[in-house]
Amino acid sequence: MTTKEERILDVLKSMKAESQDIEALSVVSLDGLPVASYLPNGADEDRVAALSATILSLGERAADELKKGSLEQTFVKGNDGYVIVPSVKNIAALMVVTNKNAKLGMILLTLKKGMEQIKEII
Repeated sequence: MTTKEERILDVLKSMKAESQDIEALSVVSLDGLPVASYLPNGADEDRVAALSATILSLGERAADELKKGSLEQTFVKGNDGYVIVPSVKNIAALMVVTNKNAKLGMILLTLKKGMEQIKEII
């Protein structure tokens, strides 16, 4: 029998296989601990987890302060790509890193499908 972490990692690998524009994925707890990650070699899983939880937390605070309702996801756009961090059932976050040429519509579709699978596992 596979563990939750292994099942989530399978979902992350499937998401990565679906889009060449996705460079990294990670599921983290809301307090910044790694659950499962599909990261490039040399990436610090603990640091990525802490950053993901912080991005989500700041997005939630901004949405609340600016009266924009419940946060669905945060976007960070840099010169070399995007970082997208949605909440998963208010108990985890899914961080997706893309390259700068990413087709966001396709990425969001992949993200939605992957999140549904991860929700079932969690």
